[in-house]
Amino acid sequence: MLASAGGLAVAALAPDVSDQPVQQVLESVQPLALSQQNEVLENHAFRLYRSEQTRSTDSADSLLRRLGIDDPAAAAYLRSNELVRQSLFGRAGRNVRAEVSDDSALLKLYARWSTDDSGMFKRLVVEKTVSGFSTRIETAPLTRSSKLSSGTIQSSLFAATDDAGIPDSVAVQIAEIFAGDIDFHRALRKGDRFSVVYETLEGDGEPMRSGRVLSVEFVNNGKVYQATWFRDPSVAQDTRNERNKGGYFTLDGQSLKRSFLASPLEFSRVTSGFKTRFHPVLKQWRAHQGVDYAGTTGTAVRNVGDGVVEFSGVQNGYGNVVFVGHRDKSTTVYAHLSRIDVKRGQSVGQGQVIGAVGATGRVTGPHLHFEYRVNGNYKDPLTITRLSESVSVSVAAKPTFDRVATDARLLLSAAASVRKVNTE
Repeated sequence: MLASAGGLAVAALAPDVSDQPVQQVLESVQPLALSQQNEVLENHAFRLYRSEQTRSTDSADSLLRRLGIDDPAAAAYLRSNELVRQSLFGRAGRNVRAEVSDDSALLKLYARWSTDDSGMFKRLVVEKTVSGFSTRIETAPLTRSSKLSSGTIQSSLFAATDDAGIPDSVAVQIAEIFAGDIDFHRALRKGDRFSVVYETLEGDGEPMRSGRVLSVEFVNNGKVYQATWFRDPSVAQDTRNERNKGGYFTLDGQSLKRSFLASPLEFSRVTSGFKTRFHPVLKQWRAHQGVDYAGTTGTAVRNVGDGVVEFSGVQNGYGNVVFVGHRDKSTTVYAHLSRIDVKRGQSVGQGQVIGAVGATGRVTGPHLHFEYRVNGNYKDPLTITRLSESVSVSVAAKPTFDRVATDARLLLSAAASVRKVNTE
């Protein structure tokens, strides 16, 4: 090997191929007789592979028809088998793969699904044997991988994630991660953008569902928000510590979990703010001591901060209402509910559903009236998150977190480049 100023070069150790003698070999090949070729083709069996997703209205016949299978015996078996009926019919979105003969008969059918967070998936196997069809259900581990994506807001977060091919469950996580910093009801602007890295869970190489958001960046009205998921290894095994499950942090190590969520509804808009207004029922000007959120009857209402239910029931113009007391001597009020899901004295966690939007009490239509009181004094609920506290990554975990944050920056930069390539 010869060294040079610019790098390394490999010296020639063998003769140049172009200088070697060339030898031509000719050999005659006798093809099979046509009759023999026809016999081989007649005896050859093709196996075709087709995939589909189940629909809620599927029957055995409709599913097999979409798979290109014409097999009355297989259809009859699927109709009669209890495992097949429970696993496939009436369940939309399950991945089905069929192995089919060249005469459109069913040889093998697989269906895969994952219904919980156990890290496993179920596999239904229907197989044709010499004595007929057989069925079994197997359990196997999901494979985790990461996916990078990005998008730009034109109208709403869900519209942007749909355009980018990002699952709705990931969009919901993005909104929840930044719920303490961005009001997704009022603050989104056309041209806001986001980049996200999230888990995909696969079974037998096929995507089953999306998992946790690993890191995300959201640019709202020119301000950059970044977050990464982190689990402190020093408390991971301590079940008494609420941080043992992990959480989201800014890339400089500040927890994004605030004392209060920005809003009791995931996606809505404020229709009446904290101000003096003309009351639509009483027909007079009076102070509006909270904010009203638009919502259809039945929309889930979330408790904005950890606390204890102080009142749950019917009260004057509030209709069905829930009062939740918090540790900082504040109280939040959720009024005009169509239903109540909690009882007085019950401990409720942040984000827990406590009821649903309704039109009970003194109202003209369904909406949520939300109040925030401190020591009995009414405060503007839209300022609630600015008063919230957050915690930092522990000193012991900081070196580990810094490595995670460095990786997150690199992946988010790569995710942003996906958006640039797609828009060029």
